[in-house]
Amino acid sequence: MPETAPNVGLLVTCLVDLFRPSVGFAAVKLLEDAGCRVEAPRAQTCCGQPAYNSGDKRDAKALARNVIDAFADFDYVVVPSGSCAGMVRKHYPALLADDAKYADKARDLAARTHELMAFLVDVRGVEKSDARYEGTVAYHDSCSSLRELGVHDQPRRLLRTVAGLNLVEVPDGEVCCGFGGIFALKYGDISGEIVRKKADAIESTGADTVCAADLGCLLNIAGRLQREGSGIKVRHVAEILAGMTELPPIAEGRR
Repeated sequence: MPETAPNVGLLVTCLVDLFRPSVGFAAVKLLEDAGCRVEAPRAQTCCGQPAYNSGDKRDAKALARNVIDAFADFDYVVVPSGSCAGMVRKHYPALLADDAKYADKARDLAARTHELMAFLVDVRGVEKSDARYEGTVAYHDSCSSLRELGVHDQPRRLLRTVAGLNLVEVPDGEVCCGFGGIFALKYGDISGEIVRKKADAIESTGADTVCAADLGCLLNIAGRLQREGSGIKVRHVAEILAGMTELPPIAEGRR
């Protein structure tokens, strides 16, 4: 008997919604190509990560409850962002542990939530991309994807199957780009120095494109490269894998 297509809820994320909606459309294409039924529930809001990281537990809990309700009926929840996926998977259960109504629901949602690259490879068994992308591409690991979720090999495995694409590694690739959400706002000088080093490391690879699975990192890196006058293009990995690279590369402040 043919496999029943899983019902997947796409947690779009605030940055994708506001700055790069094409990432959401690329994620939908990749999920549908992987045999999923995809819906982005209109009731979804911010996952609560900025409030949580700021110590505002009350608002973080309110936002978490809303997300839990919005995605209650899906087989899986997929997120094109390691940081937001990490918030749901790693922090919701502890955040709502003392909530009699939502503690079990938080654990259930955490178990059903996956970062996009990990879901495609580890859950759906996707082995290759049919896309073409001419150029040398460096991949940046976001802290949340790498450290919280253990996502490393999955995007690389898929990128290596893209026709025309030469994948290279960034020196000290496990080092943060300096974004860290509100960290970049509170500690601008420190963040600026971290991303300067990251931009230099990317430049050293000779790549003409850098990609990642977290838009926050990409906006931060794009801003630095742009200010340095670099010609390196910045793209979300989903756009490359989905063959949706008609839009200009990501640039600081560009929607």
